[in-house]
Formats: sequence, C-alpha cells, structure tokens
Amino acid sequence: MRVLFIGDVVGTPGVEVLCKHLPNLIAAEKIQLTIANAENANGGSGMTPRTYKHLRQAGIDLVTMGDHVYKKLDILEAFKSDDRICRPANFPEEAPGRQYVLAPGNGSLVAAFCVLGRTYMRPVDCPFKAADRVLAQIGERTRCIFVDIHAEATADKILMAQHLRGKVTAVLGTHTHVQTADERILPGGTAFISDVGMTGPHDSILGRRIDRVLPTTITFVPTAFDVAEGDPRISGAIVDVDDVGRAVAIRRVHMTEAQLEALAPAKQ
Repeated sequence: MRVLFIGDVVGTPGVEVLCKHLPNLIAAEKIQLTIANAENANGGSGMTPRTYKHLRQAGIDLVTMGDHVYKKLDILEAFKSDDRICRPANFPEEAPGRQYVLAPGNGSLVAAFCVLGRTYMRPVDCPFKAADRVLAQIGERTRCIFVDIHAEATADKILMAQHLRGKVTAVLGTHTHVQTADERILPGGTAFISDVGMTGPHDSILGRRIDRVLPTTITFVPTAFDVAEGDPRISGAIVDVDDVGRAVAIRRVHMTEAQLEALAPAKQ
C-alpha cells in the first residue's frame, strides 16, 4: 500500500491547492490512501465543516487535528457526524471528538491518530501514555497505523518515534510547518520524519503574511497575522507499506504549483 501524509494545511491557499491538484498527485504517485493534518485550514487556525467537506471531496481520506482543533467551534458538528476526523488523543477524555480514525486502504484498514507534544505547547496529558492507550483500543483491527506527532520540539517527535518503533507503521511530525530532511525507516519497520512540512502559501512566514509578521516582530506593534497567498505548495511524505503494516520506504513530497500542474493529464 502507498499512503500520502500531507502536512499542516494552511488557509484558503492550502485548501485550494489540494482541491485543484491532489487528484492528479494521487493518480501520478498511485496513492491508495491520503491523510492530512488540517488544523490550520480556515484562516490559519481551526477548520469548519465546509472546509472539511472540501478536503474530503478533494481526496483526503483521514484528517488529524492539533492544538488549534477547537478554534472554529462549528467543527464539533463534523466530529458528531463523521468518523474520518480526530482530535489529539492526549486531550482530556471529556474533549469532543474521536481519539483515532479508520479507513479502508487497498484491502485492509488503516488507522490514524495524533498526539500533542508538551515542550512549548499547551498543557496536555502524557502523549506516550495516550499513544499506548490508543494502540490498545485499535487492538487487532489493523497493523497499519499512522501517528501524527504535533509538536514544537524535534526531541519530542524523535522520542515518540523511538517509543512506538516496531509498533506502528509511521510516526510523522507536524506543527512547525518547515519540512525536515531526516526521513528514515526505524528498526521494526516504522517510518519517521521530524516534520512533513506545510501545505499552503510558502511566500510567507510559516503561512502568514510577511508584511504583518516582520514589522510586528521588530517593533512589537501588534497586527493581524493574516494568511498569506503567494506560492502555494503541497508538502508531505509518501510511505510504502508491506502486507503486514511495516513501512518499507518513506519519501518527502514538496511540490510547487508549476510542478503540480505538470501532473495534469494531457488534453486530447
């Protein structure tokens, strides 16, 4: 099985580049299941049911969230009505939303869940214990399991990968919006990368307008950190999985709109 995991979808540019180009990317790479972190899909913080619907229609099979999961409270409607979106598993038990999600992929189920790191992040429950708990809940339903570690610190992400190596198919980092070059297969067949990168406007400061973030940083005069628009790209990682749920390859994806347009089928 070949799975595409897409990194933080930021704002309208991130959503639009997926709606326009993801189907061709899926076809060109022979992707059989697609997962995306979309916690920044609306205005750079949170997601609405309408945007969630657009992403699903574009070809996203499973959606993970992060620390901004409840910034658009109407997303609670999607949590109630749809079983393909999950909130961080190390939020309190009372927090709305599923702790993991499942989808069929190439004849077998694929599971996905996310946990937040604790370094420079909001106070949350232990991500390691939460991951162990979710794995116990998944049980024998599937051995193909993708974990989104949504964290600031690289060490938090590497620690999670080492904790889960041989137990899950992949541990893939999100949240910092900058794709790293440390992709690898750990012992036991677990794919890992510290951050899969950002899907959205790269002519920006992590997806926000340069002309807002830079002056505010220099002068301390606050401005609205609106989502930027220029140079939308798709970033993520492709993981090849064997028939027992072990990762056998991981490859970074980082494509400009021009590269994505080249994937479109030739007009007859």
